[in-house]
Amino acid sequence: MTILNILEFPDPRLRTVAEPVDKVDDTIRQLIDDMFETMYDAPGIGLAASQVNVHKQVVVMDISEDQTDPLVFINPEVEVIDDSTLPYDEGCLSIPGFYETIDRPSNIIVKALDRNGEPFTLEPDGLLATCIQHELDHLKGKLFVDYVSRMKRDRIRKKLEKIHRQRA
Repeated sequence: MTILNILEFPDPRLRTVAEPVDKVDDTIRQLIDDMFETMYDAPGIGLAASQVNVHKQVVVMDISEDQTDPLVFINPEVEVIDDSTLPYDEGCLSIPGFYETIDRPSNIIVKALDRNGEPFTLEPDGLLATCIQHELDHLKGKLFVDYVSRMKRDRIRKKLEKIHRQRA
């Protein structure tokens, strides 16, 4: 397995809309394995292929404390069941060191393919529902900073640009 490079905001490649996966094959499964390795190493609880500059509709996540509940979502679709929302402090491997409280729908249904291309449906709640929506936003070219004020987003962008300049 390979640890992949995670794109960081404001990299414009994070705004690319991901394409559906036509066929779940060994190449996609290798991507999934590399994404898990990258996510666990970071460490994080979710990672979209868009964040590693592969613009396919693939998401991996594991919200367990001991990394024992890996989930894969290929070509995921979310349906909001009702309008109730829950606030969560969200962070992102592509926006390291920053957290903001975001309100997201708390009752959703997710339909996707698993790592073998088999369809499944899930009715998550709590942190899992939030994480799924956060990662699916990445597939649409959207980041959690898009939900905060322009002033906060600009402040975060400037701080990260400064960090990127210092690394270079």
